[in-house]
Amino acid sequence: MSRIKEKFSELKGKKEKALVSYIMTGYPSENATLLAVRGLVRGGADIIELGFPFSDPIADGPTIQKASTGSLNNGIKIAKFFKLVKKIRSETNIPLILMTYTNILYKQGYQKFIKNAKNAGIDGLILPDMAIEEAKNYLSAAKSQKMDTIFLVSPNTQKNRLTKIAKATSGFLYMVAVFGTTGVQTKIHQYTINALKSTKRSVKSIPVGVGFGISNAKDVRKYVSVGADAVIVGSANIKIMENTPISKLEKEIFSFTKKLKSETR
Repeated sequence: MSRIKEKFSELKGKKEKALVSYIMTGYPSENATLLAVRGLVRGGADIIELGFPFSDPIADGPTIQKASTGSLNNGIKIAKFFKLVKKIRSETNIPLILMTYTNILYKQGYQKFIKNAKNAGIDGLILPDMAIEEAKNYLSAAKSQKMDTIFLVSPNTQKNRLTKIAKATSGFLYMVAVFGTTGVQTKIHQYTINALKSTKRSVKSIPVGVGFGISNAKDVRKYVSVGADAVIVGSANIKIMENTPISKLEKEIFSFTKKLKSETR
């Protein structure tokens, strides 16, 4: 059983939901990444999602696009990313997910990339632009390395397609909360709540997480109350990292994460 599956099993026993916290690796600096991770772990994050920068991050809004560009400008390459992951893994056993784009893996070769990711300490992969119809080689390589593959669905994903995606998914299914890109939103839409409930009825064998636009404890509480097994928070973390002096970063991330996690219990 993977670390991700073990975590969901542990949380189910405690009647808790998962807090998945995203940061962009290497932004605004490598040191900030390590400090933020420590704050996330201390604050109670259940799973950490580490972004690897890509030049055309189509699923991401302005905040994460800016972070991706900043990370690239800071010289974050694959080798440096895996080195950072190993540092993180040496400090914690928390499940780690890599979020990036398909071309990064394709260029290096799925088998080679996923093997190196696994050896560094990554437990699961999120590729927003990986179409289920083109995923055969990716899924085969991931399965050989016992790497979880977390696919995305949206509020308007048709039931037959949802079933196909769910069959290819392991770890948890990621439901996009809004029609659009990542970023801080101003409201929770009824169509998202309806879609979450429908998805949960259709997909009973795997946890369903909700992400995009979740920025505060109130949002977390609402999604947990309507059945989400996990909530994913990203842009709000990036904004804290952008606006907080490095000397206070771990403390600020810890405080914010603690508030979010309290709403999952």
